[in-house]
Amino acid sequence: MNICQSCSMPMRKEEDFGTNADGSKNKEYCHFCFENGKFTDEGISMQDKIEKMVSIAREMTIPEENARRLAENILPTLKRWKKN
Repeated sequence: MNICQSCSMPMRKEEDFGTNADGSKNKEYCHFCFENGKFTDEGISMQDKIEKMVSIAREMTIPEENARRLAENILPTLKRWKKN
C-alpha cells in the first residue's frame, strides 16, 4: 500500500493519488497534498503541517495527543520532510 509522502494518508484507490502537471497520477503524494504538479500547501513548514494534521484529526474525533504523537513521529520520515 502506498502512503502519501507529505501527510502519510493511505492511498488505496486511483482517486486518492495527486496529479502531476500533465494530469497523470502522482504515485508519491495524495490528492489533498498535490494537484497539477504542485503542493496544495506550498511553503508550509513541517511544524505547521503537523498542526494542520492535528486539527483535521480533532475534527475526526481522534484524540489530539494521539494525533500529535503520530504526526511528530511519522512526518519527519516522509520524502517531503526528510532532511538530506
